[in-house]
Amino acid sequence: MEISGGITASLSGRYASALFELANEQGHVMAVESDLEKLDAALRESADLKNLIGNPQLGREDAGRAMDAVGGLIGLGELTKKFIGVLAANRRLSALPDVIRAFAQIAAASRGEATAEVTSAHALDDAQIAALTEKLQGRTGKSIKLKTNVDPDILGGLVVKIGSQMIDSSIRTRLNSLATAMKA
Repeated sequence: MEISGGITASLSGRYASALFELANEQGHVMAVESDLEKLDAALRESADLKNLIGNPQLGREDAGRAMDAVGGLIGLGELTKKFIGVLAANRRLSALPDVIRAFAQIAAASRGEATAEVTSAHALDDAQIAALTEKLQGRTGKSIKLKTNVDPDILGGLVVKIGSQMIDSSIRTRLNSLATAMKA
């Protein structure tokens, strides 16, 4: 399998690549991906957990024990818990969000998928999500996994990011472009 050099060039990409190889050898890629999604959700919801992984004063052993307890609490598998223990032992817990993103990209690429992050001003309904997924699959030629976000500041339209490509059709961007054009 070919992994993008851009992903593996970063520290988090190397960790994610190593975890993917281990999970792939053991046949646990989907389980680890699910574990990392749970951990990502926990990081987004808990300011305390976010502070824990970013605390440079916390010792390796304490960080490892704390993350092991978190892993047990949210039901992470053994491979994922051991991996997080390695991050704690190497004082790399602060890279965890980037490792999670890189692992998701590597796993998706191995399945021939692409992940599209879609930001809209209002939550999309199931029909809109299905239509957008179909359109993006036609454009990329890959199976698309959508991650949706809501940001009322874009006013309307969509901002779609697939890998390094961004399609910004938000009203905010259009208004900014119009304002710039009117100044000239």
